[in-house]
Amino acid sequence: MHPLLNTAVKAARRAGAIINRASLDIDLIQVARKDRNDFVTEVDRACEAAIIDILATAYPDHGFLAEETGYTRGGKPATGSLENVWIIDPLDGTTNFIHGMPVYAVSIALMQKGQITQAVVYDPSRDELFLASKGKGAMLNDRRLRVSKRDRIDEALIGTGFPFKRQEQIDLYVSMFKAFSSRVAGLRRPGAAAIDLAYVAAGRYDGFFEMGLQPWDAAAGSLLITEAGGYVGNFKGEPDYLFSENLIAAGPKVFAQMVAMLSPYTLPEAAATRALMPQQD
Repeated sequence: MHPLLNTAVKAARRAGAIINRASLDIDLIQVARKDRNDFVTEVDRACEAAIIDILATAYPDHGFLAEETGYTRGGKPATGSLENVWIIDPLDGTTNFIHGMPVYAVSIALMQKGQITQAVVYDPSRDELFLASKGKGAMLNDRRLRVSKRDRIDEALIGTGFPFKRQEQIDLYVSMFKAFSSRVAGLRRPGAAAIDLAYVAAGRYDGFFEMGLQPWDAAAGSLLITEAGGYVGNFKGEPDYLFSENLIAAGPKVFAQMVAMLSPYTLPEAAATRALMPQQD
């Protein structure tokens, strides 16, 4: 295992232990509302602090783009161009977690010179560790991952996510939902994008799409998929998905069919999120 990935695994498992302990007494967890339908808990913050502590101790020159603390370096707002940036979601699926629904994960990715090169998605409730290093393939625990070989959209099981924070997009999403529900074998919405993307890499889903994703939702899962032989893109099929908020992931043939279905639904890019990251020199 690559040393960078090994350190990320250590951080993910530390966060997973915090989550598992907290899950035993969910009623005692302090919950705050960041926005409509958007929650943060003391567990999110504790996990993020633990992850950054482990990574920053090992790699003090690296930067961090994390869901709760934003873009930082050494605990302070980062400035300038950095070649190495860790993109972190300490607890993807917080709403599931605070309701006792065991569908959530820790997501950690390393972006080097604008490319995702290392990825960990850890599901602590099932002890499933999804790993990928660029050019080295993707693994689930000790098993090599490959995306589904299914090639017909009408036989596909597709994952999705609702635009729960942006109610103005509900009508647009309903149109997409109707288009897919009339074509595919089934649609699923568990509520944790990192898990959804890992399941595409593992062949459990044939494809996935969602609006409103942030980089920390998608960074690790996207590398899992490409290393497992799948494709990831925005709704037009283009590779600029990490900051566009609009993402499709699937095996090659289902991906092409999903792009054809979703390309009419053009959405504005997430300029505010993109601005968090410095431009590469």
